[in-house]
Amino acid sequence: MPEQPLRQVHLAAHFPGVNNTTVWSDPASGSHIEFDSFAHLARTAEAGLFDFFFLAEGLRLREHQGQIFDLDVVGRPNTTAVLSALAAVTNHIGLAGTLSSTFNEPFDIARKLASIDVLSSGRAAWNVVTTSNAFTGANFRRGGYLDYADRYLRAEDFIDVARELWDAAGRGPGHAAGTPGDDFSHISDFFDISGRFSLPSPPSGHPVILQVGDSDSGRDFAAGSADVIFTRHSDPESGRKFYADVKTRLADYGRGEDDLKIFPGISVILGDTQEEAAERSREVASQQVSEAGAIAFLERVWDRDLSAFDPDGPLPDVPPAGESISKGRVKHIKDTEATIAEWRALAEAENLTARELVIKVSTRHSFVGTPRQVARDLSEAVQTRSADGYILVPHLTPGGLDEVVAKVVPELQELGVYRTEYPGQNLRENLGLPPARPAGEWTSNRARARATPKANSSDTSPAYREVS
Repeated sequence: MPEQPLRQVHLAAHFPGVNNTTVWSDPASGSHIEFDSFAHLARTAEAGLFDFFFLAEGLRLREHQGQIFDLDVVGRPNTTAVLSALAAVTNHIGLAGTLSSTFNEPFDIARKLASIDVLSSGRAAWNVVTTSNAFTGANFRRGGYLDYADRYLRAEDFIDVARELWDAAGRGPGHAAGTPGDDFSHISDFFDISGRFSLPSPPSGHPVILQVGDSDSGRDFAAGSADVIFTRHSDPESGRKFYADVKTRLADYGRGEDDLKIFPGISVILGDTQEEAAERSREVASQQVSEAGAIAFLERVWDRDLSAFDPDGPLPDVPPAGESISKGRVKHIKDTEATIAEWRALAEAENLTARELVIKVSTRHSFVGTPRQVARDLSEAVQTRSADGYILVPHLTPGGLDEVVAKVVPELQELGVYRTEYPGQNLRENLGLPPARPAGEWTSNRARARATPKANSSDTSPAYREVS
């Protein structure tokens, strides 16, 4: 049999938004709100031929024990404003932003994304988040109005409406690109709207849809509605399981394996030798988890004030409380008592202090080594279907990708697994996605899939790990 061609590695760039990844104490750490920082990271990623630049967003600042959690990133300009500005200083890289399907309306979001797509010649992407908590809702006078179980249902309907609007703008049957569109009307459990879209059709047909979700329902949501998944399954073993599970679901929705791309979030730490890289990784991890940060992390698990405990001493010897003292943060812990017991055993076995334990279970330096070794490891992960590509989350802004682009990208190109120029005219083409399908196809395929009982469903997310 002839040899199969090497699968190509795809890369994307994450601008930190709602996490404690950034090493603020480093002299190279810059602003997270000045436009020059966004422009530097986006241009660096474009020089490295990355697929897209990704912005996370929080609609309310996180709080901890009733106070703004200022160990986090605190505030940032509006996502669509930043992406629109970046369209003017970049030429090829995709522009992806996080926008809630709960605290927005379809016409407004569809119009903003179509605007970015027009301004950037087809480079817009939307990371759909399904916010449902009353804490965030208070900013919109909607606290608690959306049941948790309805968050994906509204999101699916929201995406359907947006796609209908983009089709009505002129890209649908009988229209040439950019011509005036048809009237639209959509009546459902969540929306009752009608009118005419006010922009030309997006050059990409439909902006690319990203989704972050790991539960069984989240995976089905992605298989039935999204183009890209941003996942936390960054290690090869769990990545392969996640990849196989999600890709298997696609056939139920009338889709092929390449119709949905899987991008785990990763960090890369480089050194001239493997030993140097490992030492640098330890230093960065230590800087990412300060003494105050370690205590705050444990407080979110114990759900109680632990300020009296020494972070350089043993884990707290008190039981967890019941009510959360943290707001605005996703908590990925299924069984608090079991997790604490597991941590105690790990700390005892490896003689770890509380802070050392937090560093071990919370920092994620996925690829550590020389540029050549990291390139080989990235390629191996993609060849063995742990991922289609990776979203790089740097620990420094805005220069955190400079070294990767200068040293790892050439090694990937030398291996024959990375492009030497952008292959397409828009983000959808550069990702290797098929042309946009009419909105009605998504709806009918999803309805058909939901009417067919599934043989198996699984939720294999880790028992503990907080992900921003």
